[in-house]
Amino acid sequence: MTDTKPLILATHSGKFHCDEVFAYVVLCLALGLEQPGIDHHLRRTRDAALFTSADIVWDVGGVYDEATNRFDHHQRGAPLRDDGTPFSAAGLVWQVYGPRAVAALLAPENDPALATDIAREVDNSVVRRIDEQDNGVSLEGPVKRDNLGLARLIEDCNPAWDHADATGPHAGDIAFAEAVALMAGVLRRRVANLRARLAAQSAVMAAYKAGEDPRLLVLERGMPWKNVVFAQNLPVLFAISPASNGNWMVDAVPPEPGAFGQRLSLPESWAGLQNEALAAETGVPDAVFVHLRRFVAAAKSRTGALALARLALATDTIPSSPPTT
Repeated sequence: MTDTKPLILATHSGKFHCDEVFAYVVLCLALGLEQPGIDHHLRRTRDAALFTSADIVWDVGGVYDEATNRFDHHQRGAPLRDDGTPFSAAGLVWQVYGPRAVAALLAPENDPALATDIAREVDNSVVRRIDEQDNGVSLEGPVKRDNLGLARLIEDCNPAWDHADATGPHAGDIAFAEAVALMAGVLRRRVANLRARLAAQSAVMAAYKAGEDPRLLVLERGMPWKNVVFAQNLPVLFAISPASNGNWMVDAVPPEPGAFGQRLSLPESWAGLQNEALAAETGVPDAVFVHLRRFVAAAKSRTGALALARLALATDTIPSSPPTT
């Protein structure tokens, strides 16, 4: 792998699927390959002589051997995850090259532990799902076709049966490149979002520990916080943070992830009030609004939002019922 000559990467020709497209994206990221035909050659072929002589082969060839960079999963005795889920080519390649691909996406940030954590998250949330879809099996039962899922979006990149690019020795090669661009964007954004989420976890915990009241979480920047509150079992009732429009928000914490109710609702007498009416009711001069369902409020300043939250804590408030639809 240290040879300066271009690497030869090989997978099967014809109709492509999510797993081999994903695997190619991962390999290019992990190995720093950016220019097909210059720093590497991609062979999409069923010719055994062509893929046998390649440096890395996936989803074809009937061999799984990390030592020789062979990553097929169609043969008898193909590897399984610890829980018995069959790997696809995406899963096999990810086990070896995933952390390096993530590290490349995180560059210039050099944090191996962060790359490992994100690679684990991507494996759980993305790669495992590709494995299940490609093999048609899941521990949760039969895998249903998802017309809006990643696998279907990649499959839709294939040329239609009556398209000029659907036949011939290079059938689907242009479409494969288009699918690669789509997949690369998906992976890049997923890694970026996971990095931000992990950064938010640290920031949220730091803000919580620095707070004066364990029932209030005061954040100086808008960021994801609910998952941290639930994961750490924090007794937070209201989160205060700035919004992009300049207001400061007071968000009531739901009783559990995805619930519509609140651990503690904003006061009933505030429901639906805005501006002057809300300021008169609360005594907070820059109060902006309270939602009719009493799960969110806003003020024009941090001081105003904190005042609303503290007033709500001091009020004997009954949690509201989930909104009807």
